[in-house]
Amino acid sequence: MKKFAWIFVSVLLIGFTACNESAAKKVDQEKATENANKTAAATAVMTFNKTEHDFGTIKEGENVQTQFTFTNTGKSDLIIVDARGSCGCTVPNYPKNTPIAPGESGEILVSFDSSNKPNMQQKTVTISANTESGRETLRIKAMVTPDPEKQKQRDEAAKARQNQ
Repeated sequence: MKKFAWIFVSVLLIGFTACNESAAKKVDQEKATENANKTAAATAVMTFNKTEHDFGTIKEGENVQTQFTFTNTGKSDLIIVDARGSCGCTVPNYPKNTPIAPGESGEILVSFDSSNKPNMQQKTVTISANTESGRETLRIKAMVTPDPEKQKQRDEAAKARQNQ
């Protein structure tokens, strides 16, 4: 047992003395900061006219749209790779894989289908692009007034589930 303890202590001492030079000392902090600043300065930046839109009160079954305008305020071309709604009722139309030069603008048209979506609805559109974060988020919301006939059917179905 003593032999095992001596071996264990020896291994620990060798490990600590072999790694006495930390990784932070090996990295030239000035160069790391300079490279980080260059990378950040060279990315595209999406600046939106708005990031949220409230449709107000709409009727169930209505299809509504809003347009989000953005400008590339970065130093390199902006490329939107993907844009997805948080559900199938929210559909973005965007300039896919089209380079947008610094200073130029573009548009993202977001459609919302309120069919079978009564009451308060809040949806998001997530944009994947070559920005520093790699992701941008747009939000829409609407208060959907239920269709009386559909609401009656939903209430009857809920009541039938409770009775089972």
